[in-house]
Amino acid sequence: MRCTRLMQATRRITGLLAGLLFAMLAIPLTAQSSPELHPFSYDITREVTLSGTVSSVLLKPAPGMVVGSHLLLTTPTGRADVSLGRFGLSGRGALSVAAGQQIEVTGVMKTLKDQPVFLARTVKVGSQTYTIRSEHGVEVSPQARERAAQKGDSL
Repeated sequence: MRCTRLMQATRRITGLLAGLLFAMLAIPLTAQSSPELHPFSYDITREVTLSGTVSSVLLKPAPGMVVGSHLLLTTPTGRADVSLGRFGLSGRGALSVAAGQQIEVTGVMKTLKDQPVFLARTVKVGSQTYTIRSEHGVEVSPQARERAAQKGDSL
């Protein structure tokens, strides 16, 4: 009886592995990911700069928003939801901004969760520029800001 169960389990595992191998071979090795298929992809060639007044600073997203902190920005053309990611308002060297301040935000507009969201790469408040994401759209962590400050680099 034990031998029968072992044989059945072995056959199932063999079948699963064969199916997995077939699926891996069926995918073309030259397949490239398309930016349209990845909503969080960041294309620096599509960057724009928005100027406006901060109407709200959200440390946590409201329901329906993407994860992370946000600024609600009032611009001459309307309101914008500016995503600062998980680290924009936390740690040493984090963005310091309050409602009512004039700022400039450079980034890329995306549609995430069926809502327009401006993914901020840099935020300029007065003469201070804060780096929120790298040129590839990767969020800059508090640890990365700390290392840059120790080296004397500016992010």
